[in-house]
Order: sequence, then C-alpha cells, then structure tokens
Amino acid sequence: MKRVAVIGTGIMGAHLGRRLARAGFDVRAWNRTAQKAEVLAADGVVPVARLGDALTRADAAIVMLSGGPVIDALLFGEPAGIAALPRDALVVVMSSIAVETARAQAARAAALGYAYLDAPVSGGEPGARDGTLAILVGGEPAAHERAAPLFTPLGTATWLGPAGSGQLAKLANQVIVGGTLVAIAEALTLAEHGGADPAAVRQALMGGFGDSKVLRVLGERMVHGDFEPGSPAAYQLRDMRTASALARGMHLKLDQLDAVIERFEALARHGEIERDVAIVVREVARRATREPAA
Repeated sequence: MKRVAVIGTGIMGAHLGRRLARAGFDVRAWNRTAQKAEVLAADGVVPVARLGDALTRADAAIVMLSGGPVIDALLFGEPAGIAALPRDALVVVMSSIAVETARAQAARAAALGYAYLDAPVSGGEPGARDGTLAILVGGEPAAHERAAPLFTPLGTATWLGPAGSGQLAKLANQVIVGGTLVAIAEALTLAEHGGADPAAVRQALMGGFGDSKVLRVLGERMVHGDFEPGSPAAYQLRDMRTASALARGMHLKLDQLDAVIERFEALARHGEIERDVAIVVREVARRATREPAA
C-alpha cells in the first residue's frame, strides 16, 4: 500500500497528507477549494484538480470532509466518485459522522467491492501535526490490518468493532471533551473571580486528579485568550448534537451533555461558534456573572 488519496485538506486533512508524504507514501490530494490542496505541494503532496485524478490510482482513500452528507454526495452520488478507485481499494473515512451513516456507507462500499473503515480521530490539530492522534477504528478486522501502515505515521489506531464503532467511540470522546471543557472554564472563572491567577491555578492543577489533556492544551488557550481555530467549536457542537440524538434514539437522557450543548448553542448566537472550542470560557463567564432574573 503506497498510493494514497487524501480527500479534504482542511486543518486536519492537510496535516494527514503531509505526514503520509513524509512517511514515503505517494500522496495525491483533492479539496473543493483547490488552493488548500495546492499549498501541500511543498511538502511532497501532489495536488489534483479533479476528485477522480486523486482516486484513480489509489490503494487507499483517506476522507476528511465536513460531514456524512458531503461524503455521501462525493463518493456515492452521481457520478459516484468511489467508482474511480481501483477494485479492492480501501476507503478510510476519518471524518466525524453519524454512526448509522458510517454503517450505511460501509454497506454501500462493500456492495461496490471496496473495504471501508470509519476511523475518526481525537487529538485536534496538534495531534494531526505531530502524528499523535487517537484513531478510533470500526470495520472489518482484515481492513484494519491493511490500514495499519497508513495509521502508523498519524497516531495510535485502535480497532473497536464493526462499522460504526469508531464513530460511536468518537461520540463518547466528544461527550467527555465537552463536559471537561465546561468544567475547566467554570473552574478558571471561579479562580479569577476569587482573586487567584487563572494561569497559575491551571499550572498548579497539572499533575493532580484534575489534570487532563484538555486542561493542558485547551486550558492554556483559555487563560491566554487564544481562540484561533485549531478545533472549531462548531465541530464540537455538531458531534455533541449527534451524540444527543443517538442517546434519545436509545431512550437515554444525558443531562450534562444537554447542558453543555446549551453553552455551545449560546456561542453560535453570539457569533463565536467558528472560533476554537476553548472560547466556551467566554460563555461560561457570561453566565456566571449574569444578574439573576427578578
């Protein structure tokens, strides 16, 4: 497996393409906005103008697009982009999509003769840049074994079960991340209003039971007011809404998740949803200092 198509070269997909090229893969990249693929030429990636040009020689296609409907349209629409792939090629969808969408895509790919993995990731832009992503894999074990050389330069891959299992694990991850973000934002708001330096409090908590990667990476963004998007809040909200809908379908009520979703929906109302997820600290601060209704 040497020839790889990277479909979607936004923040995450661009880093995936670079790392694969540096690892010795023959990488062709396509993006709807061509300039985002063209800038990767300096990193050894071959940008192409047409989707079919990326897929036609590929042993595997890595898809990192913004959602299930977009992927459906590109791969299975008319004309079906997936048909440009050689038979027996591997399709690896690393986007975060609904569990049922992943299962449906796997079935459609199999009917056309292609192996399919859903392999969403956790670790954000730093993980994609540094090759330290957690890669959550669903699909056939044999397909996962074939994909192992692709995953090695990108992070640590864990096979979790049949198609859709990777997406289910990603939703669980996003429930944890969302709740942790709001908890950290509230803790830092409490520290600041109590007269302590939030940056010093964050530093002091690292290494204790309150420590986490979210505290280290996104807590740092909070205390410095660095909200340039690495992991856009819009994607976090999308994933949490997907998790909430899945829970309702199982007749589960996840109260904390619903409360966190409310905080992120408020960011959307304030025009802040395209900023980094760390910006939720602003909404937490607004709520914390809001005068109670009379």
